[in-house]
Amino acid sequence: MNSEKYQTGTVVTLQHCSEILKNNPLGDEFVRDVIVYLPPGYDENTNYPTVYALAGFTGRGRMMLNDAAFTPNFAERMDKLIGEEKIRPMIAVLPDCFTHYGGSQYINSTATGNYEDYLIKEIVPFVDENFRTIKDKNSRAVIGKSSGGYGALMMAMRHADTFGLACSTSGDCGFNYCYLPDLPKAFRAIKGKPKEFVEKFWDETAKKSKDDFSGLNIIGMSACYSPNPESEYGFDLPFDLQTGGINSDVWIRWIRHDPIFVMDMDRNIENLKSLKLLYIDAGTRDEFALDVGARILSQRLKEAGISHIHEEFDDGHFNISYRTNRSLEMISQHFG
Repeated sequence: MNSEKYQTGTVVTLQHCSEILKNNPLGDEFVRDVIVYLPPGYDENTNYPTVYALAGFTGRGRMMLNDAAFTPNFAERMDKLIGEEKIRPMIAVLPDCFTHYGGSQYINSTATGNYEDYLIKEIVPFVDENFRTIKDKNSRAVIGKSSGGYGALMMAMRHADTFGLACSTSGDCGFNYCYLPDLPKAFRAIKGKPKEFVEKFWDETAKKSKDDFSGLNIIGMSACYSPNPESEYGFDLPFDLQTGGINSDVWIRWIRHDPIFVMDMDRNIENLKSLKLLYIDAGTRDEFALDVGARILSQRLKEAGISHIHEEFDDGHFNISYRTNRSLEMISQHFG
């Protein structure tokens, strides 16, 4: 798309065999592709800052390189921004944290696997060993949109010793606003049969209804936020399968994963204060009210004395990959 006007970087695919994901509860692949973008003119004698780009729910790193009309893929976006000198040359990593339920939220769970450990303990060291990265947290950033934005927030709050910069675009936040409205839709879609419902998604010939994504989303989030090895499904849903009534005990477990709550836990405030950059944005017409969640989080950050940048833009939740430019420009300005 940009090859005639800008120098192009190189996309490298390495396979990584994960010890952490071996024997994961869903039987998902533990040998996974690690997609790495190397900037134009990648120099074997130069070390580069690194950005980890986390895909949203039902996404994985490779999908960020898909060809689409009118919209550059991630590599083309990097080529253009570097070619126009809007960002400095940097390495980009597109990890694969997809699961049978559609995603991992980049956290550890007995229902899906330890994807937080996978990213921090395996993928970051693996990239640092194989490429000329600057091995310092202030030259290592994490960005993402939607569930990827949630993952970026979790990395910032829990692993500021690994990632010194974090950008969340429309990241899952303010669970009372972004998830509760989907519970009745999910209840209707699942029809009391979570396992059969998930398998329908893997059957390409099965007809999907308009509320089916809500059902998959709630199942995927349940596997991350309310895992239960004693349950028939390996997780607890936040509503009763027979009536649709909210299960308050399970919902409280979900709330404990809300970034608004997580920021107050353990050493997370101290971690957030140590960041070189914390950037949060969301569209003012976000269909999941994630702009409201971002506003609440921003206010809580202010009250805690945590330096951050909060922005809003006039758009919804979907087809906003152009906001990646803003995140990349922000981290380029703040890299150590």
